[in-house]
Amino acid sequence: MSAPTILVVEDEAAVREMLRFTLRQKGLDVVEAEDAASAERHIRKRRPSLILLDWMLPGKSGVELARQLKRDPATRDIPILMLTARGQEDDKVLALESGADDYVTKPFSTRELQARIRAILRRVAPPDSDQEIEMDGLSLDPATHRVFAGGEKLELGPTEFRLLHYFMAHPERVYSRAQLLDRVWGTNVFIEERTVDVHIRRLRKALEPSGHDGLLQTVRGAGYRFSTKG
Repeated sequence: MSAPTILVVEDEAAVREMLRFTLRQKGLDVVEAEDAASAERHIRKRRPSLILLDWMLPGKSGVELARQLKRDPATRDIPILMLTARGQEDDKVLALESGADDYVTKPFSTRELQARIRAILRRVAPPDSDQEIEMDGLSLDPATHRVFAGGEKLELGPTEFRLLHYFMAHPERVYSRAQLLDRVWGTNVFIEERTVDVHIRRLRKALEPSGHDGLLQTVRGAGYRFSTKG
């Protein structure tokens, strides 16, 4: 099996060199880009397993590039880990809402970065069970990584797909944000509970055109539940 390919999009050569050395030590294949334009060329030429994307890039920012990639069906499911020097909560939320699957605040430790990359790659790996699930006209096929509603294919990002898969496999039960982080994102990851809310909003938006967003219910003070009951 070939090593996962990490596209590092960073305008500072010294940082790129450090990231290249660190990631290759862990057996990852590294491709580098110094701005959004060169990143887009690399993506067209060779689809990466994950994009390590700096927020502050010359020309088009990392946030703009992330939004562009998530709007395009051809690149929507490529996971993005945002590198940012902005540590304020609003900036973190903006990074997530732009389409990033996770973020790391500079300066960061290489061990933390490696852990976050491993966690994301685990999340987007094919699920263990290939059994198709159907609820109220909504069907999810883990083997093909597709979701259909009334015969129409719905476009979901990798994290939203895993969330929906978990909810549909465990209907009617209420899960707290902490439980969802543990069971969907995995243990030993450095992600705030607020991240769950961002991905819940994305999932609801994806389900809204078919009218299935109402199945994903907020249970005040407890968490979230996936239910066909009102």
